[in-house]
Amino acid sequence: MKLALVVLTTLALSACVSVGVGGDTPVQAQYRLHDANAATPRRAEPLVPALVIQAMPADALAETVSIAYSRRANEFSFYQLAVWTERPVRQLPRLLQQRLQARGVAAAVGVAGDPLRADWLLNLGVDTVHHDVSTPPGLARVKVTAELFDRRNRVRVARKHFEAGAPTPTADSAAAAAAMAQAVGQTFDALVPWLEAELTAAAKKAPL
Repeated sequence: MKLALVVLTTLALSACVSVGVGGDTPVQAQYRLHDANAATPRRAEPLVPALVIQAMPADALAETVSIAYSRRANEFSFYQLAVWTERPVRQLPRLLQQRLQARGVAAAVGVAGDPLRADWLLNLGVDTVHHDVSTPPGLARVKVTAELFDRRNRVRVARKHFEAGAPTPTADSAAAAAAMAQAVGQTFDALVPWLEAELTAAAKKAPL
């Protein structure tokens, strides 16, 4: 009887730790999505006095703390024993705020809800954040949409999609989380120069 109980318990525990793609240990891990390329030279002067970043409605994968992976196009699953510490739809605007502050793009950079008045608004939509394992060990994929608005004239100045993929050495959640930080960094590396160029052109057309 005792032997049977041990066997059943072992089988039950084995079922609980399965995560599909493989490689995870039977302990739930929490990963903080971050910007691996955050270090950036600071501008001599800010382009505008203030800029506010606002999250746009996001893809469902960005609205959850679950870490998604995909074996086939348009089909997603979630790692069972690993989660984000914060939903990407909330974390990515904060990471971009930190990048823009470090760069000195504006004298003050906030996110929607902060007590900051600004004539310039940057909408950030998170289109996807997932581990693509269609070709193992896969790629960490990040795609966002950025929209710059001039609040004074109530016009959209520019809109563009940004996408990056960083390779993962293994097909598991730890590798996916680490590579996702690289993909976030690559995405912002492209987004920040675009934003600076658009702000420069728009500010010249409508001087402060």
